[in-house]
Amino acid sequence: MTGPGFKPSSSDFRAWSSSSCTMWPHGLLGTGRGNAPLSQPSPQTLPEHPLQCSQSLDYDRCINDPYLEVLESMDNKKGRRYEVVKWMMVFAIGVSTGLVGLFVDFFVQLFTQLKFRVVQTSVEECSKKGCLALSLLELLGFNLTFVFLASLLVLIEPVAAGSGIPEIKCYLNGVKVPGIVRLRTLACKVLGVLFSVAGGLFVGKEGPMIHSGAVVGAGLPQFQSISLRKIQFNFPYFRSDRDKRDFVSAGAAAGVAAAFGAPIGGTLFSLEEGSSFWNQGLTWKVLFCSMSATFTLNFFRSGIQFGSWGSFQLPGLLNFGEFKCSDSDKKCHLWTAVDLGFFIVMGVIGGLLGATFNCLNKRLAKYRMRNVHPKPKLVRVLESLLVSLMTTVVVFVASMILGECRQISSASQSGNDSFQPQVTSEDVNASIKTFFCPNETYNDMATLFFNPQESAILQLFHQDGTFSPITLALFFVLYFLLSCWTYGMSVPSGLFVPSLLCGAAFGRLVANVLKSYIGLGHIYSGTFALIGAAAFLGGVVRMTISLTVILIESTNEITYGLPIMITLMVAKWTGDFFNKGIYDIHVGLRGVPLLEWETEVEMDKLRASDIMEPNLTYVYPHTRIQSLVSILRTTVHHAFPVVTENRGNEKEFMKGNQLISNNIKFKKSSILTRAGEQRKRSQSMKSYPSSELRNMCDEHIATEEPSEKEDLLQQMLERRYTPYPNLYPDQSPSEDWTMEERFRPLTFHGLILRSQLVTLLVRGVCYSESQSSASQPRLSYAEMAEDYPRYPDIHDLDLTLLNPRMIVDVTPYMNPSPFTVSPNTHVSQVFNLFRTMGLRHLPVVNAVGEIVGIITRHNLTYEFLQGRLRQHYQTI
Repeated sequence: MTGPGFKPSSSDFRAWSSSSCTMWPHGLLGTGRGNAPLSQPSPQTLPEHPLQCSQSLDYDRCINDPYLEVLESMDNKKGRRYEVVKWMMVFAIGVSTGLVGLFVDFFVQLFTQLKFRVVQTSVEECSKKGCLALSLLELLGFNLTFVFLASLLVLIEPVAAGSGIPEIKCYLNGVKVPGIVRLRTLACKVLGVLFSVAGGLFVGKEGPMIHSGAVVGAGLPQFQSISLRKIQFNFPYFRSDRDKRDFVSAGAAAGVAAAFGAPIGGTLFSLEEGSSFWNQGLTWKVLFCSMSATFTLNFFRSGIQFGSWGSFQLPGLLNFGEFKCSDSDKKCHLWTAVDLGFFIVMGVIGGLLGATFNCLNKRLAKYRMRNVHPKPKLVRVLESLLVSLMTTVVVFVASMILGECRQISSASQSGNDSFQPQVTSEDVNASIKTFFCPNETYNDMATLFFNPQESAILQLFHQDGTFSPITLALFFVLYFLLSCWTYGMSVPSGLFVPSLLCGAAFGRLVANVLKSYIGLGHIYSGTFALIGAAAFLGGVVRMTISLTVILIESTNEITYGLPIMITLMVAKWTGDFFNKGIYDIHVGLRGVPLLEWETEVEMDKLRASDIMEPNLTYVYPHTRIQSLVSILRTTVHHAFPVVTENRGNEKEFMKGNQLISNNIKFKKSSILTRAGEQRKRSQSMKSYPSSELRNMCDEHIATEEPSEKEDLLQQMLERRYTPYPNLYPDQSPSEDWTMEERFRPLTFHGLILRSQLVTLLVRGVCYSESQSSASQPRLSYAEMAEDYPRYPDIHDLDLTLLNPRMIVDVTPYMNPSPFTVSPNTHVSQVFNLFRTMGLRHLPVVNAVGEIVGIITRHNLTYEFLQGRLRQHYQTI
């Protein structure tokens, strides 16, 4: 076995063509990954958890020498300029998100009006001629075409499927989701949701607006895109994950604000459901961004719709209108104290219905993962077309057979072929449908199905007439099942509006039952429809604070605050008894290591030493290039501790003085060491490394045989047991070593990221053994961040341009003062520090400054902590 002390001769490095370090800005990038096939990893490279293939984002600042140089050059004037630029970018994100919402709303209305106008004319003619099958074919032609286009866009960018809220939640939690904030994703998302809604699927455009706003927030401050490589701007600001996170939070809030006309609700949504890390300065910026999005959309929609520019009459894509009783009905009240009891019961039922919806959708998502996603992509398109076909047939047949013909009120006779965004009683009644009904009557089922979803919600909130209980019950069941089937398939889709519509039908059904069968004539049906919508939506997504404010802002009625809040709380508590919210469920199905707000109480039985990883891969302050390349190509870690070995002649001191001897013994007994922790784990029932930890990450490790002409480094990469170098060449790793010899004490000096090491190699930052480390080239902060966010990969380096004997001084570029914890720190403290500060790696350092392990987000996931807690109980 080739150990760290292996010393090759100079002739063995004939494949390395350079004998000195040269600055190559991009000259070391090779052609692919085939330079060094790897063998199975040693225990040091095995992932601690099956989720370790997920990458985290670097939200913590790296306070290294290049960053300190920037701070030294910073003065108050530059600081104010930086803050002004940030406020300008926040405003631009809000305006851009509002324009995206305007684009989606305009074309959705255009395509929807065109489809319904053609279909309505055909239905009216064919009702007399007996050719309704032709009307159904026309409707199928429209819907299948639109859904097919939406599915094709998802094939171009698969991340554009769904609402995007689970992915954005993961991103803000600190997990890197590939492609989630790319420009191509935004284009496919916007066009895809446009066609999905126009295609008659039971999806909403409001949910994807959150994803769209987040993409705008991530990309706009960068002034570059991988989809538009030729367009480059020299914009030196915001070149870190930390800055991008803040802008993504602002963009997501702007998406909510544009969708519902709720800037305060958008800010709270970003805080409650999205961002894991928050600060006071960000609150004002996010609120300002949300306001900018709301008023941008309001300005243009009001001007285009009414020709009254600057009137601000349409605040969001979805507006619930004004809730008020008729002037002639003196006994009517929006709600009374007695109604709160009914609202609580509706909250319980809404929680149960939401839990049922989530359970069914979870089973369906698992089925898709097993039977649809592994198959060719065409199968996903066929599934979308099948759902569209079934939805269209059900809508048409239900309207024709199951709908009831009801009398049109006097305010309803202005026509039924137009959808007006104004929310007055006359305009609501103007959107009723007379399909398959005689004169002076309307079809209540068709009125709900053959209108845009926003118009159907307004019908349930403000319709002067009534919907029969049978129609409402059938509509609820059909909409519940079809929307559950639709969410999760390969089209851009939102869940807010379908849930609101489904819940509004449930609430209106409760109001009808209370009025007709119990005799409570004082109740206001619109209020019960609103509470039903809140109950069902709360039971599905399990949001409380932000959803309460969003609904209040959408209704412009502050008196609804108490009943909405009570209903959402009850719905959440009821649903949480059975399962998680729909977004958390889909995050879990993706296997993303999402960190919750806090740990369970019993987890405090564990300490940092119980959950840390003591088997470290580390680097020394001055390391040869051959060792760095070996480390980077044989491990998947994204940060490495910078250490020196701690070898003192303590035994000599112990011989001469009993007091010193006792003090040293106390130090040894009270200090947790890597060797001691490893020995304890090896003696347990589940010793490390375990065969069950060999997971899907191993599939990406190549096992090819080395060719005869491979250079020595590549042979070392296959044979080395220990990927890191050794300062003591005469002591190579041996199977006869004790645990203390294998896990020697290491003095901790800092952390350095994989991206930083690769950047140093790419740019030739090194010095020869005959030179001083001061001769090593220095990189500025701008040069270190130039390749952000897509740093070069170690497998893309051309090894022939490197001299393996050259030395790299990593100390100027490491973070010398990262957050650390003691081995005795309770898990709740570790969790709060890790999540609150947005950390990616948390070293565990003992009382004498030795690193004994490291904690990543995989060590803090619920599943991992549960496993460690079970081991803890077994050892008691």
